[in-house]
Amino acid sequence: MSTIPAFQSGLAGVQSGLQQLNKNAADIASLGQPDSDVDLTSTLVSNLSAQQQVEASLKVIEASNATVGTLLDIEV
Repeated sequence: MSTIPAFQSGLAGVQSGLQQLNKNAADIASLGQPDSDVDLTSTLVSNLSAQQQVEASLKVIEASNATVGTLLDIEV
């Protein structure tokens, strides 16, 4: 595992986005219950936002990995 700050930030972003997606899934699943006070519209908007967060964080991880690969390819 890399200790590069960009990689760590990307990983944290992915984990945070996935947690939000799991929460949204649980909220949507609870819509069928009579005592549910979940707003479907805001949950779906939050779902899209979390998805974009995961995708952006994955791009940060990819860029970090490419940078490390480039640094390793440099001949001394």
